[in-house]
Amino acid sequence: MEANGLGPQGFPELKNDTFLRAAWGEDTDYTPVWCMRQAGRYLPEFRETRAAQDFFSTCRSPEACCELTLQPLRRFPLDAAIIFSDILVVPQALGMEVTMVPGKGPSFPEPLREERDLERLRDPAAVVSELAYVFQAITLTRQRLAGRVPLIGFAGAPWTLMTYMIEGGSSSTMAQAKRWLYQRPKASHQLLRILTDALVPYLVGQVVAGAQALQLFESHAGHLGPQLFNKFALPYIRDVAKRVKAMLQEAGLAPVPMIVFAKDGHFALEELAQAGYEVVGLDWTVAPQKARERVGKNVTLQGNLDPCALYAPEEEIGRLVKQMLDDFGPQRYIANLGHGLYPDMDPEHVGAFVDAVHKYSRALRQN
Repeated sequence: MEANGLGPQGFPELKNDTFLRAAWGEDTDYTPVWCMRQAGRYLPEFRETRAAQDFFSTCRSPEACCELTLQPLRRFPLDAAIIFSDILVVPQALGMEVTMVPGKGPSFPEPLREERDLERLRDPAAVVSELAYVFQAITLTRQRLAGRVPLIGFAGAPWTLMTYMIEGGSSSTMAQAKRWLYQRPKASHQLLRILTDALVPYLVGQVVAGAQALQLFESHAGHLGPQLFNKFALPYIRDVAKRVKAMLQEAGLAPVPMIVFAKDGHFALEELAQAGYEVVGLDWTVAPQKARERVGKNVTLQGNLDPCALYAPEEEIGRLVKQMLDDFGPQRYIANLGHGLYPDMDPEHVGAFVDAVHKYSRALRQN
């Protein structure tokens, strides 16, 4: 590190690297904690900042993204920040129109219906220039974080992005997207390859811009059984990790830890643990001790308190956190929720969760 307190890329020197050390599998003094959707509507200041503009306009404003990313850190002693953005900026960059409908969620007015619709998609190489605003947000946030904690970048995994592009929004069955897998396997692989080719330089660009870790969200893993997952999701999850690492190395950049979070993908834990990621995120339906037995000792686990546990009284949250920490054990572990925070959650309870992790994990190490 240079003497002026700046790191190698001219960023402020990192003061708290607990999250990164845990991600790399090194010993830590306490268990680091962050929350998926920690920059979210449960915070009144978030609602205030977001009120003025439409969702994707907010995503395109580096200044707004930076402010939203930093808000939870002003309230809670979290051990990592995650850039405010959305997984659907990638389909947008590929030329698809996406709007965020209040109360309904994302909507694609013209989803992919036929094989020939793939011709409408832009060259995946164009994605990096289209998403320059995400990189600007990361660089700005990294500067303003002033080295307090590491900054996480992220993207949606190919299968999860494919579901939105075909379904045209959220779906409880993913029947349209799965129909493609069964009726048009060749076109499905073509689309998944296009998405992978877009995601790799996008994730590398996030690291170049200042992201210190990366998380890949396979949010719709649970709609696939083991066979479809192994055929249409896992190869691309593996490919993303392998190619991102190779590209970082070619560019002479230091490696960053990568996290894969496959919601409801408990049937693929062993495969995910060997997919080239340092960290495997777990949802709340997985028993920590069983997960540890299944993934072995060479990956860090992240998770997995049921987000709804934050509706419980604060003492109960403390008890649940203690149980979770006992089950995961003190090392190779990052505390998190088993999914994101919900808009109606009490910020005080989020604070109680974060404090309980720090308190109990320090106590665990002393025993």
